[in-house]
Amino acid sequence: MYINMLSDYLKNTFGEKLYRISLDGNMTCPNRDGKIDTRGCIFCSDKGSGEFSSPVINNIDLQINKGKELVSHKTKSNQFIGYFQSFTNTYAPVEYLKPLFYSVINRDDIAVLSIATRPDCLGDDVLDLLKELNEIKPVWVELGLQTSNDNTAEFIRRGYKREVYVEAAKNLRAIGCKVITHLILGLPFENKQDMVESARFAGKFSDGIKFHMLFINHNTDLEALYYNNEITLLSREEYIDILCECIRNIPPNVVIHRLTGDGDKRKLIAPLWTSSKKKVLREINNAFVDRNIIQGEKL
Repeated sequence: MYINMLSDYLKNTFGEKLYRISLDGNMTCPNRDGKIDTRGCIFCSDKGSGEFSSPVINNIDLQINKGKELVSHKTKSNQFIGYFQSFTNTYAPVEYLKPLFYSVINRDDIAVLSIATRPDCLGDDVLDLLKELNEIKPVWVELGLQTSNDNTAEFIRRGYKREVYVEAAKNLRAIGCKVITHLILGLPFENKQDMVESARFAGKFSDGIKFHMLFINHNTDLEALYYNNEITLLSREEYIDILCECIRNIPPNVVIHRLTGDGDKRKLIAPLWTSSKKKVLREINNAFVDRNIIQGEKL
């Protein structure tokens, strides 16, 4: 089978590989400010998944320029993806969001605006703004589904039912935005069938999918569960096996944005095998060859 990898999609769409520049819009999350909860999801760090965003908070232009410097050794491209990564990036009044997003999308060096958020933070006014932005340049909205299993979602304190995700994804696609869904493999008490079902489910509503391994980071509630031996983690071999099966259950038009992740090594407790991302990707590629999974679109 053939899978549509992000690198191929970018080359076919923009003529070259684009690098993400992680940005911090200085927002929080309803799972942290008390609207839903104050503790966040059990795996979430104090950075809200924004460990690699620029530390410059108040000036987006400086953040972008700093981000370009960080990837300058990797690319000579003059086009980038502006990626609002930390916390929930539509969790603010439109009066705040509009100038923030416009300051990014109007830059000549930004080809795509990518916004990580929650499905329950996409009101009609936000959707109207995203539609307006998408008429200027492509807008990708990254939704942290993590799992389609509502029992697991309750345990990890996601804070919404999967029907909320479905409605948000349909609304976003109706206005022309690309939906990128995040899935975590190895969540507590889930088996292979649960994870494959999440991939199958997300594939129905997504233009792209990012796969992540469950990380145990310092100063998260998951850390205590791990040290109390209340949860087990996937081995590298188990992760790759489940990943391959997930990919087999995703429509071929869905772009695979990420096959694995590498957490912040300063905070990572386990699994330590994830810290060697190149080795993991090499073994994933070997598994693809063994299972006749070919990266790239069939010509």
